[in-house]
Amino acid sequence: MPSLSLRINLDPDGRIGPGKIELLEQIAAFGSISAGARQMKMSYKHAWGLVEDMNRVFGKPVVATSHGGKRGGGAELTPVGLAVVSRFRAIERAAAAAAEPHISALQADIEAA
Repeated sequence: MPSLSLRINLDPDGRIGPGKIELLEQIAAFGSISAGARQMKMSYKHAWGLVEDMNRVFGKPVVATSHGGKRGGGAELTPVGLAVVSRFRAIERAAAAAAEPHISALQADIEAA
């Protein structure tokens, strides 16, 4: 079945898409950048680079980190990060709903071939 994948270009050098949004969701779920990265089989360095890129694009932190201690450090989404995830998922749902009849038609064309 054909599917729709969404990427949003925010500035000439910045974009968000399913990977960055999933990383934010994993950070929110596991409370750390490293744990979120592990869930995605991604290096911590790469994940941190993606977070820094989003911070730059949005002009504010999308993830707040706390340094280690007895219980170790952690991370959570800021209000900006939560809004980015929520808005991206809303746009994704709206785009999928709008595209559904066309995607179904493409599938019918594939099956007819």
